[in-house]
Amino acid sequence: MTEPIRRRTYARELCLQYLYMYEIQPDTAPAELDSFLEHHTKGNRDRKGRIVISEFAHKLCVGVIENRKQIDEWIVGIARNWPINRMAHIDRNVLRLGIYELVFGNEDAPPKVVINEAIELAKRFSAAQSGSFVNGILDRVRHLVADARAMGVTTPSPPERIEIGGVGNQVKGKIQSDFDDNPFAAIPSAKDEIDDGMHKY
Repeated sequence: MTEPIRRRTYARELCLQYLYMYEIQPDTAPAELDSFLEHHTKGNRDRKGRIVISEFAHKLCVGVIENRKQIDEWIVGIARNWPINRMAHIDRNVLRLGIYELVFGNEDAPPKVVINEAIELAKRFSAAQSGSFVNGILDRVRHLVADARAMGVTTPSPPERIEIGGVGNQVKGKIQSDFDDNPFAAIPSAKDEIDDGMHKY
């Protein structure tokens, strides 16, 4: 894992593992982040690689946890027919990681690289259809973020969830997207658009 792309890929893997641990043990996980990262990077003989992996993974873990409420609102707003508490643990944490990078990241990694990395994480650690599910949700996030930033909004707010009900069957919220409800809808893979010049992401 001496190449930059491998460092960041491994950092994302570590972040996913930690987010899973955090969800299972929220009371003890915060105090274990540093030791967790040290344990999983100490075997790397490349000192610079250890630092890059540890620092990037730490940034991702802290960022997801600090912004988790708003990140989950993104998931709920887009995956309208897929309750977040019924998603597989891995799937929702892959989504949290991807949404953090797309919405709150410093934009040094192109959105399609972020999405492709998330797809690969889902395919590797979750079920067969998870890659398509993650692809569908994150691509919608990408479009909404791009639209918001085109209008000068640096950190876009999550879309409101559509809920039908109340007097006269009124619409209580409106999602800022015209996509359908199927998160498995075919969306072109980002992998084909990533060239060798993007390995640093």
